[in-house]
Amino acid sequence: MPKTREPADVLPVARVLPLLGLAHLDREFDYLVTKDQDADAQPGVRVRIRFAGRLVDALLLSRHADSDHDGKLSWIDRVISPEVVYPEHTARLVEALCARYAGTRSDLIRTAIPARHASAESSDFTTDWPELGKASEPDLSDWALYEHGQSFVDAVLEGKIARAAWQFVPGRSHIRAVAALAAKTAMQGDGVLIVVPDQRAVDDVEKALREWVSAKQVTVLGAGIGPQARYRRFLAIVHGQARIVVGTRSAAFAPVQNLKLMVLLEDQDESLSDPRAPYAHAREVLTTRSVIEGAALVLGGYTRSAEVQLLVETGWAHDLVAPRDTVRRLSPRIRGVGDTDFELARDPMAKQARIPRLAFEAARASLDRGQPVLFQTPRKGYVPTLACGNCRTPARCRQCNGPLGLPQGEGASPGVVTCRWCGRPELNFRCGECGSPKLRAIVIGAQRTAEELGRAFSGVRIYTSGGSRVLDEVPAEPAVIVATPGAEPVVAGHAYGAAVLLDSWALLGRADLRASEETLTKWAHAAALVSPQAQGGEVIVVADPGLATVQSLIRWDMVGAARTELYQRKEVAFPPTVHMAVVDGPLRTVDDFLVSLRLPPGAEVLGPVDLPPGVSLPGEIDEARFGPVQRYLIRVPLGPRNELGLALRKGLIARSAGKDQVPLRVQVDPIHIG
Repeated sequence: MPKTREPADVLPVARVLPLLGLAHLDREFDYLVTKDQDADAQPGVRVRIRFAGRLVDALLLSRHADSDHDGKLSWIDRVISPEVVYPEHTARLVEALCARYAGTRSDLIRTAIPARHASAESSDFTTDWPELGKASEPDLSDWALYEHGQSFVDAVLEGKIARAAWQFVPGRSHIRAVAALAAKTAMQGDGVLIVVPDQRAVDDVEKALREWVSAKQVTVLGAGIGPQARYRRFLAIVHGQARIVVGTRSAAFAPVQNLKLMVLLEDQDESLSDPRAPYAHAREVLTTRSVIEGAALVLGGYTRSAEVQLLVETGWAHDLVAPRDTVRRLSPRIRGVGDTDFELARDPMAKQARIPRLAFEAARASLDRGQPVLFQTPRKGYVPTLACGNCRTPARCRQCNGPLGLPQGEGASPGVVTCRWCGRPELNFRCGECGSPKLRAIVIGAQRTAEELGRAFSGVRIYTSGGSRVLDEVPAEPAVIVATPGAEPVVAGHAYGAAVLLDSWALLGRADLRASEETLTKWAHAAALVSPQAQGGEVIVVADPGLATVQSLIRWDMVGAARTELYQRKEVAFPPTVHMAVVDGPLRTVDDFLVSLRLPPGAEVLGPVDLPPGVSLPGEIDEARFGPVQRYLIRVPLGPRNELGLALRKGLIARSAGKDQVPLRVQVDPIHIG
């Protein structure tokens, strides 16, 4: 005979969130807690409930004395674990991000909370922090290189809410500066969260932290750990064992106790944007956490994104930049040289090696001093784009300023230049820079330069780094290193004597909103690995010196470049000066979805257009039945932060309730919009 269930004496009603992944069921339901479950059924624990006749996982959000539900309540089947994996501040964060990105809570919870492994819960999560610390005091002197740097450090250590847009100076380790501040903050009993783009940066930060704290004081949430280890480390964070957490994108959700400092490095990196719905960016996660939890935040990089510049312009964050004389003292000499046929033909060796004479001379001087030289070449396979046939300025639509291209797919008119955003044909193109009516296709990928450089620098060892073979370090000896952006190895204990940045149009000529911003970032990373000018360090950019991006690098004026980029986007209504959503799906499906929306005032719908090359909907779709996949853009003036996301979320809830199974993808303020 089944045992009779009795409700808990106090607060017998549990409000739970089923983890179903359906927009219209992304809401709370009331269940009863038994006396046996009373002690373990606390807010934030995992439970199992019977929902629509089947057992599903859920999170217990709160306990109540009674319910607003008029009918009979079901019982919680069981408490899966007494571990509180969904604390209140995480719940508030998830709620805010769902409103921002038109998401469902279960999708974000999947990122925020790792899968459970029962064996991990038996670990000992107690530790005595003072006994684990090291005797040496963290060295915070590098922060004095920056204007107001010491004031920022003092504010962080005093527990104040300080938010900074930090521009690294070349020639100094920003990783060591971050590690020192993190260690000092943690030694005061406060929590620190450091988020970086990739595992390579995770390893660098962890190595730097070891100078002042022990291994047990640092919890790493990198891509290389298994699911059981990830859950065990997550529980260590929940229990307060870890005061310093370092990780990649998903670590932005780590429930660090007494959080006082958050650091995000290189927010422009694409890997910091989640490729799964609702496509949250780590920068938005941390800025939201800073408001919710009152923690200091540092957004650092050699360059600055337009999004971070907007935070500075609105007063939400402040500049943390070194004085000009400090930048000049630590920077290499940077020069631009055009890659015209005339200049390449001036020197036979330069023509053979496909580098201008100045670049060849800088490389040879570095080798003669006994230092390696870096050649940066873009990755292979950038999307073909259209540009002015005279001045090579990327071709833009006169209606919406979107990128021009040749239409693809069935039914497309061959040879008709069309905007990739609004779909308007451009029959009378005129370049906005020089007025030329000529167009040319720019189809430039990474070139196999190692063999050519080997002939130009005979007797010198050649290293290649990129793709599946990335070198972390090269010896400090004469050598030529050919690397793709992001794969540049460091020189063991030293720096490069020179760097040559090749094939600039493969980066600058892309029909992408962020082409200039990303190009400057890639160049700055390479230039920062070169010795200062006083030691002979030199960087040659094979590009027209008059280009704004080249000038920003030459002057190392990253704040000015970000400010110009932001103002230019404002003139043509591009993010982040507007909110923009991308809606992808079959034409009829997207049309029906857009009709159902109540968009904010001033909303503008652009499209339909084909999906960008290489982009596809997740899952399979019968195009013969539903038609080809198309893209619409929704552009809304800046206003309440979550206004567009909430409108889209309501539309997705209505669509889910109607059981529409045709794939549809909605992204709010994505990194790439076409």
